[in-house]
Amino acid sequence: MALGALPDYPWDLMAPYRERAAAHPGGVVDLSIGSPVDPTPDVVREALAAATDAHAYPQTVGTPALRRAIVEWFARRRGVTGLDEASVLPTIGSKELVAMLPFMLGLGEGDVVVHPRAAYPTYEMGAVLAGATAMASDDPADWPTATRLVWLNSPANPDGRVLDVDELRAARARARELGAVIVSDECYAELGWDGRWATEPVPSLLDPRVTDGDDVHTLAIYSLSKQSNMAGYRGAFVAGCRDTIARLTNVRKHAGLMLPAPLQAAMVAALGDDEHVAAQKERYRVRRDLLRPALESAGFRIDHSEGGLYLWATEGRDGWDSIARLADLGIVAGPGYFYAVHFPEHVRLSLTASDERVEVAAGRLRSAPAT
Repeated sequence: MALGALPDYPWDLMAPYRERAAAHPGGVVDLSIGSPVDPTPDVVREALAAATDAHAYPQTVGTPALRRAIVEWFARRRGVTGLDEASVLPTIGSKELVAMLPFMLGLGEGDVVVHPRAAYPTYEMGAVLAGATAMASDDPADWPTATRLVWLNSPANPDGRVLDVDELRAARARARELGAVIVSDECYAELGWDGRWATEPVPSLLDPRVTDGDDVHTLAIYSLSKQSNMAGYRGAFVAGCRDTIARLTNVRKHAGLMLPAPLQAAMVAALGDDEHVAAQKERYRVRRDLLRPALESAGFRIDHSEGGLYLWATEGRDGWDSIARLADLGIVAGPGYFYAVHFPEHVRLSLTASDERVEVAAGRLRSAPAT
């Protein structure tokens, strides 16, 4: 099946609202896209600089040091045991893996890819690129027999929902019934905020309490973009079922998909240092504690958002109206419409702006006239 015409890139629709926000006399506060603004940690930059004599081709599977670092990180930070170097694989960021996974698994016409109702758009686009059918559903009982791939996202983008062990087990059990691969996108796992996630680690789909030690057709994806401010490095990885990892590795070898060697060294440094991760989380906590009550004082309700990098907010009216109201305050947010037709009244606000800009946004929201 040939690739058909793709939809226009949705963020282009934001151009007039960005112009409106930029006209604010105090300057714009861009909370629309979760691109880190804080410095990449010195430990990562120093590792990158030391590895620039990269005269040989890198390995698709990653260096032994990187594979060991991924295995050790899963055990130390996520409570995932039983992995080895054959069950992990570095990738060039997580978005390319999300977009290409249905194709790499051999999905096509007649196959269904399930993703959350509020979701990162690339889950659906990956199905489109492979010629499969995307289905938005949060209820495993609704997943059809043609399902061949299930995406979970916890903590989720855009709504910050966190799935507990029981929810992960139920989703995985249904995927096993269907013979589907199930993948959890966990790139915000270090950012738990509310309720039990203020003190408990966010569970992984590969957690032994979920898998009972059997990770067949089960994968988890993680990215260093958010925890380590390495979005520009494109460092991510996937782990889990050895057979599935072997298939992905073979496809990636044939396609020449390999992470540059200096970046692999930088990933090793990032994965081995927990101190900078804690410091970055504290930066986001400060911004979140400023922005959330300010949004609520301006008439927004915050839904979910117990984890992750965003606040999922609604005024109970069309989300484009909220985008316009925020633009008049010089604030750029993301329309919920971009993440699912099911949430037309929501907007997403990112914590990835400087302390000064978030404080400015909070002040404008607190002073905003009632609507």
